[in-house]
Amino acid sequence: MNAQAVVDYLVEWTRDGVQKAGAKGVVFGLSGGVDSAVTALIAQKAFPDAHMALVLPCASELNDRIDAESLANEFGIMYRVVVLDNVYNMFMTLAESYLKFDGHKGKVLRANIKSRLRMTTLYYSAQARDYLVLGTSNKSEINVGYATKYGDSGVDLQVLGDLLKCEVYELARFLKVSDAILNKPPSGGLWAGQTDEAELGFTYRELDRYLTGGTVEPAVASKIESLSGKSEHKRQMPPIAFIPPDLRL
Repeated sequence: MNAQAVVDYLVEWTRDGVQKAGAKGVVFGLSGGVDSAVTALIAQKAFPDAHMALVLPCASELNDRIDAESLANEFGIMYRVVVLDNVYNMFMTLAESYLKFDGHKGKVLRANIKSRLRMTTLYYSAQARDYLVLGTSNKSEINVGYATKYGDSGVDLQVLGDLLKCEVYELARFLKVSDAILNKPPSGGLWAGQTDEAELGFTYRELDRYLTGGTVEPAVASKIESLSGKSEHKRQMPPIAFIPPDLRL
């Protein structure tokens, strides 16, 4: 991959998308992970004076906040920290007063609320500034639906959406993202010790190999295909129930 050419293309693509929408810049979440780091650096190049990174701790790991702020300070990215712990705790107290699940399902329910609170915060900031929300999901995640519907998938532009996870890492190394971010296990910060690959049940290396036509273990291929099929609704706008013409007579 010609990393410089890809970065230049994505910078222009982002500018064009914002211009077409009549907006002035971009807001994005900065999580301390590799995807948001690359998104941030592209956003900064596209809009040096009209970008805003939001670091959004929400009952999450302190190291993620440290990595996010370190990246922003190192590269001069404009950012704000909005701590969502209190609103998250208040919401979960209310929600779980009438419906509560324990175990893995409970973890996922609570994690999805974190993602949706972050989305709401990003859109508040974007609307206030006449900006668009720039997403951080990559092609690998999108293909298996590894995102919260109307959470981290609720964005205006998906700048990394055609890049495999391995390609995001390639751009990150080209853009000189720190080893602290490059070497940490990919994680959505959903709960303590959570990692993407443990949740998915296969590695990003296996997923990328499958998506590029390579060979993976049959069990892995089956799991990828199952996740892709079940998550198709996440990649589409909600279907409309069109009324047959004869029912309007």
